[in-house]
Amino acid sequence: MSLLAVAIAGRGLVDPAEPVFRADDDALLRGGAAFETIRVYGGRPFLLDDHLTRFRFSAEALALPAPDGVEELVALVGGAAPPDHVLRLYRTSQAVVATAAALPGGLDELRARGLTVETFDVGQPTALLAGAKTTSYDVSFAARREAERAGADDALLVGAGRVLEGATANVWWRRGDELYTPAVRPGVLPGVTRAFVLSLETAHEGEFDAAHLLGADEAFLTSSIREVMPVVSVDGASIGDGRPGPAAARLQGTLRLRSAA
Repeated sequence: MSLLAVAIAGRGLVDPAEPVFRADDDALLRGGAAFETIRVYGGRPFLLDDHLTRFRFSAEALALPAPDGVEELVALVGGAAPPDHVLRLYRTSQAVVATAAALPGGLDELRARGLTVETFDVGQPTALLAGAKTTSYDVSFAARREAERAGADDALLVGAGRVLEGATANVWWRRGDELYTPAVRPGVLPGVTRAFVLSLETAHEGEFDAAHLLGADEAFLTSSIREVMPVVSVDGASIGDGRPGPAAARLQGTLRLRSAA
């Protein structure tokens, strides 16, 4: 991640190379921090209000102080960064921080060919922090690393035989004209982009086993940074004809139109 700007509540903009978190902050001691990742288009953070609502919920779920003044930090880093960038917000036990970073490269090329994913069983997720977005991504990132070692692009998490989500994204698939996605529950984050897609399309939300996904005509992931990203194979088995499908392309086009509105 290439940092372009950093702002801290009570301090304003700081040098991106400057240390930010104290050594006794719970964010470092226990991984206990709330965060949000937001894509900024033309200087405008997309779906910012929805992200801030979840950000405040996550802080409360972690028993952290409210992330006050975050809008000012968003404006500060936005003014110091290029029009298109990745905005991240953090609420730790001692600080509220906003950062701007460069967008990852190659996303459009990856979208054109589609992702290959490997499944990993993470057992029964806990309900203690259901719905909260925290920095404790150790299992998800470990699964992604193992998927990459196996030659895949990303990981798909399952629990007790049921499809949950990608390492950092919600998962969807189409069978005929019907769209499906796992219902929000422990292990399935209420993604902001997920909610945006549901505002555009009717989808069946429920608990589905991997066989239901493998029999789909197309599949895709949704997240703030990767947007709508097609999935063309799971565990080496092709989804549909093994190429990105029309629903993903249609939704990606609509997302880009809305982000520019």
